[in-house]
Amino acid sequence: MPRDEQPLASDVRLVHLLHAAHTRLTRVSAAALAPHGVDGHDLAVLAALADGAPLSQAQTARRLGLDRTTMAALLDGLEDHGLVRRRRCTEDRRRNLVELTPDGQECLRRAERAHRAAERRFLAPLDEETATTLVRALRALTATDGAPVSAPVTE
Repeated sequence: MPRDEQPLASDVRLVHLLHAAHTRLTRVSAAALAPHGVDGHDLAVLAALADGAPLSQAQTARRLGLDRTTMAALLDGLEDHGLVRRRRCTEDRRRNLVELTPDGQECLRRAERAHRAAERRFLAPLDEETATTLVRALRALTATDGAPVSAPVTE
């Protein structure tokens, strides 16, 4: 293979660096969320439901980029813990609307605070300007069709 066609060492390492960073952030986040009885997927669902009026299960799944089966399983667990409530839509009885319970709102508040603290701990080795630049760069890299990804990124 000609030298100009060989992958650069930095190209090969980038995937490993991103994977290692993701793994570390996932561990830090999981440890921070565990005392609140949720994981990152649960937190994403709670946050999506907190954005306004109740959503249907299908709308929530689309918003998070999840398939219906995964969404149903996540909601089952959250409902079992009293964090969300499902009810039939009065306009369309085929649809289930999902909303946070008061316990779900409180869990979301505490879990988001813990998650933000975990992200700050993860970014602590970087100065503020570098951390902000990293987050901005990751947003640009994960944008699709020029639109930011739907999952919020906390700075």
